[in-house]
Amino acid sequence: MVAVLVVAAVRLVQVQGVQASELSALAEQQRATRVVLQALRGQIVDRNGTQLAFSVETRSLSINPQWVKNDWAKNPDVYKNLKLGTSYDDYCQRLAEFIHAQLGDQAKTADMLAKIRDTSTTYQLLVRDADPVKAKAITGRYAAVTGSARQQRVYPDGTVASNVVGYANWREDAKTPQGLIGLENSLDDTLKGTNGTSTVDTANNSDVQLPGTIRDDKPAVPGSNVQLTIDADVQYQAQKMLDAYKTTSGAADGSMVVMDAKTGEVYALAVTDGFNPNNYGDYKLEQLGNAAVSTPYEPGSVNKVVTAAGAIEYGIEQPDSVVDVASSFKMADRTVTDAWNHGDVQMTFAGVIGKSSNIGTLEVAKKIGEDRYVDLLTKFGLGQKTGIGLPGESAGSVPPRSTWSGSTFANLPIGQGLSMTLLQMAGMYQAIANDGLRVPPRIIKSVTKPDGTVVATPKPDPVPVVSPQTAKTVRDMMRAVMQRDPKDNQQNGTGYPAAIAGYQLSGKTGTAQQPDPALGGRYGSSKYWITFAGILPADNPRLVVGIMMDRPNYTIPTVGSSAAPLFHQIGTYLVQHFQIPMSATPSPVVQLQLP
Repeated sequence: MVAVLVVAAVRLVQVQGVQASELSALAEQQRATRVVLQALRGQIVDRNGTQLAFSVETRSLSINPQWVKNDWAKNPDVYKNLKLGTSYDDYCQRLAEFIHAQLGDQAKTADMLAKIRDTSTTYQLLVRDADPVKAKAITGRYAAVTGSARQQRVYPDGTVASNVVGYANWREDAKTPQGLIGLENSLDDTLKGTNGTSTVDTANNSDVQLPGTIRDDKPAVPGSNVQLTIDADVQYQAQKMLDAYKTTSGAADGSMVVMDAKTGEVYALAVTDGFNPNNYGDYKLEQLGNAAVSTPYEPGSVNKVVTAAGAIEYGIEQPDSVVDVASSFKMADRTVTDAWNHGDVQMTFAGVIGKSSNIGTLEVAKKIGEDRYVDLLTKFGLGQKTGIGLPGESAGSVPPRSTWSGSTFANLPIGQGLSMTLLQMAGMYQAIANDGLRVPPRIIKSVTKPDGTVVATPKPDPVPVVSPQTAKTVRDMMRAVMQRDPKDNQQNGTGYPAAIAGYQLSGKTGTAQQPDPALGGRYGSSKYWITFAGILPADNPRLVVGIMMDRPNYTIPTVGSSAAPLFHQIGTYLVQHFQIPMSATPSPVVQLQLP
């Protein structure tokens, strides 16, 4: 007895003295658990507060199949007493059926059973993004199932504005969603917030937290909410009409932007065949981009607004000035013709723009001069990013003045030999709509911080392009593009299918040949970009609309060679949606071509 007491005393001294700190630390590790408190990712909403993206708290459920089988073998009576199964196989079957009963098609019985029985692994993910209440019912009944907190990003309107909003996915290592594309990516730091932490005691080294043991609590800070300038209803209609027009025209793809004429705020930025972020994995990488800001193209005749503005600004022409238009125009090694055959004719300057005469445009551009023309391109924002804040934005391309050949100036005024994004194209017409001041477009309206403070996005500084009087004269002159004279088709503008009854409209059609690799990069005659830029209404500008269709079937009447009918469709919707009053007077009919 004395020997036993001596041994016990020695062991007691060893435990309480020599190993006290070490054993205390081990005990603390066994019972204390560090818990990550997730920061809820901020919402993305449209200008009216409609949710475009938000997060919900969910649970992922996992299991250790090897442990389950070994524990059953050691403690079968415990499982039987708890009525969890009469055998290991019966236990697995009941567990799989119970998970399915709670989660439905999210967790099919056969799938769950296969994972539970896979004893080749110590970790098996059963379900992602389970409802927390249902997950608790599962983990509460079956201790072998572990639940981990996570978030699911939800996009309630599916494809609506998906090319703008983008997509965020859960990162297990960081315990937070991470933005992968779109604004979810570029505004990730704003949206994600900061995770918190706390320490809790758990029972028997399990996930069951002991009441009243929370300490070292550092609360999570949720992410900020972001409000866009986008109008979800306008965005939906733009996408719907664009997709339908792609089908009708046989185009490969297309894009559309609707912008406030005064502020540059973007109401819609649409591309064809949008993806659904809720099913992100179903799409290829090339389907997830935003061509309206990332993919430049040659604009064709919509670029003639530069010549129109320059000629008026520098006092070279007036809308009723007569321009001699020959059957062709030659500069260096390049000969340019119009889209229709004609001999030597006379047109008004309004007619040159309204009928989209390449030859007349080049004759006027020659009077403006190359240096002043380049200066105008810069003022209109070409060759530079808009700074809208969307990832992947392209600056387009304007050839440096020092690289021009003798024929370069025969291309640029008619919209070939340079490239721009649809957003840049709309910005050019926004400057004309806004009395000569170009306001760089923006799509982020404000950010609401976790404490409720609303921080409005600073308004960009406007860029003077032309005088207010020049802008008004160009707007008035470009009404001729939508003109239709039932008695004399020589007085018809190229965009008359865009007209909307009761409203004065300004705008420009465009058609640009695409370089053909089969021809060594030279322009071909089978593939085109067709474009349209419009101001609605012309007499009191409220909106600017830009449209681009890539490689439509040019043989299909009207829709294959013009985007004007699509402008008519979206414009008719917009005047109703924004309740824009009709113009006080119709557009005057002006002479475009002289007899």
